[in-house]
Amino acid sequence: MTADEHVVLVDAAGNAIGTAPKATVHGPDTPLHLAFSSYVFDRLGRVLLTRRASHKLTWPDVWTNSCCGHPLPGESIPEAVGRRLSHELGLRAAGVDLLLPRFSYRAVMDSGIVEREICPVYRVVVDTEAAPNPEEVGEVRWTPWREFVDGVLGHRLAISPWCREQVPHLVELGPDPLAWPVGDPAELPPVAR
Repeated sequence: MTADEHVVLVDAAGNAIGTAPKATVHGPDTPLHLAFSSYVFDRLGRVLLTRRASHKLTWPDVWTNSCCGHPLPGESIPEAVGRRLSHELGLRAAGVDLLLPRFSYRAVMDSGIVEREICPVYRVVVDTEAAPNPEEVGEVRWTPWREFVDGVLGHRLAISPWCREQVPHLVELGPDPLAWPVGDPAELPPVAR
């Protein structure tokens, strides 16, 4: 994160209402802001899980989906997904597919820090191995989708709160993550269109 990196603030209806420095938005009174979550799959349908770096402000050392982030002001979410995948995992996103256009959540850490995001969810399929950036990612592992789902739904896998909320919605899309239908961009909140 650069010192001047900003996130897009949004209202409850999903309209942009301004920006704020990323370094200042995550605290006990985190304003609602725009983000994304992405799930990277290989051609075998395995999902790439990442363990967040130990020095992260929110959910350090916690396993989560492949890559999350915040679009910069004026940046499309697919562009942001590609930028963050390259930065965090050394991966090139040939295609970025919308899955859950209306996902949003609020989660509170034991420390009182709040995460509060309008957070559309995307799929990326890759043919290369990840090269994790230690500033962002502590560890990666490929896991068969069904095994991951069973671990999350059975509460046997400690995972980030946003990922735990997303998995049941993704399961509704069908058993094969490579065959999931692409979401309708018209269903995205206004700020993300």
